[in-house]
Amino acid sequence: MLGVSAALPARRHLLDLDDWTPDELRALLDHARRLDERPRRQSTRALSTLRGHVLVNLFYENSTRTRVSFELAGKRLGAEVVNVTAAASSVTKGESLRDTVETLQALGATLIVVRSHLAGAPDLIARAFRGGVVNAGDGWHAHPTQALLDAFTLERHLGALAGRRIVILGDILHSRVARSNVWALTALGAAVVLCGPPTLLPPAAAALYAARPVPGSGAPRRVTVEPSIERALEGADAVMALRLQRERQQAGLLPTLREYAARYGLNEARLALAQPGALVLHPGPMNEGVEIAPSVAHGPASVIEEQVANGVVVRMAALEMVATEIVAT
Repeated sequence: MLGVSAALPARRHLLDLDDWTPDELRALLDHARRLDERPRRQSTRALSTLRGHVLVNLFYENSTRTRVSFELAGKRLGAEVVNVTAAASSVTKGESLRDTVETLQALGATLIVVRSHLAGAPDLIARAFRGGVVNAGDGWHAHPTQALLDAFTLERHLGALAGRRIVILGDILHSRVARSNVWALTALGAAVVLCGPPTLLPPAAAALYAARPVPGSGAPRRVTVEPSIERALEGADAVMALRLQRERQQAGLLPTLREYAARYGLNEARLALAQPGALVLHPGPMNEGVEIAPSVAHGPASVIEEQVANGVVVRMAALEMVATEIVAT
C-alpha cells in the first residue's frame, strides 16, 4: 500500500497510549478509516503490506474477539500468522518469557501480539525482541487496540470527540480497557467520567490523570470521578459498560452481583438520562443482566457488534505501523 510509512506514527511497538499525541492518534485512526473504506469487493482481499512477515499471536489468556481480530488483520495484510496459547506453549514446562521470545525470533517471527495476565509482559518482550510488539492486553495495565477501536467507533457516529462526554461505567479499578480509553479519549478532547461503586474506583484517579497533560499539546486531561450513576449519565454522549468479574464479589468488593445490577447496571431507564441518541459500548464479553441489560445490549443505541467488526481494520493499521518501523530500522 503506497504512502503507509508517511501516514502512520513512527512507533515500532504499541504498548499503551499514555504517551501518544493527538496527531499520532488521528493519523492511525484516519489510516484505519481508509482501510475500512476499501471497496466491498476488496475488503477481505489480502494486501501485501505484511508479506514476508511472520506474526505470532502469543496469548497467555483466553480470548475470542481480540485473538481472532488480530488473526484476520494479519492475514488480510499478507502475513503468515501463527497462534500460540499458554496451554500449548513451553511455559507449561517452565520456560521463561524471554526464552519463549528468543525461540520465536529464531523461528523467524517479526511481529508479536501478546496478551498476558502479567502487567508489563509486552514491555519485557519488546526489550528482548528485534521485531515489533503489540499489546493485546496485560493485567490491569493497558489494552491499547481496544481503546483505538472504541475511539474509531465513537467517531464514526459522533464525529470529532472534542467536547463530548463519555462515561465509563463499572469496575474501573481493575480495567485495562478503562485505562487505555482514558488516555486516548482525553487526548482527542473528550471529557471522560469514571463511574462505579467506590470500592471499584481508583483512589484520586482524576488527580492522577490531571497530572499527565496530553503529550504534544500540553492540554489538561478532562477526567472526573462520579460514584452516582444518575449524575454520571446526565448529558452523556456515550456510555461504555465494563464487564464485572465474579472475583470482585468473592474478594469482598461487592455485596452481591444482584445488588451491583440494581445500583449500577445500565438499563433503559438509566440510559434515558443520557443525551438523545447516546451510544452504548462494551468491550466484551458481556454479563447480560449484571452490568448491562439485554434490552440495552441489543437495543438501537448499541454499537457493540460494530466495535467487534471495527477491531479488524484498527488492528490492521496498528500492525502496519509497527511493521513499517521494523523495515525503517
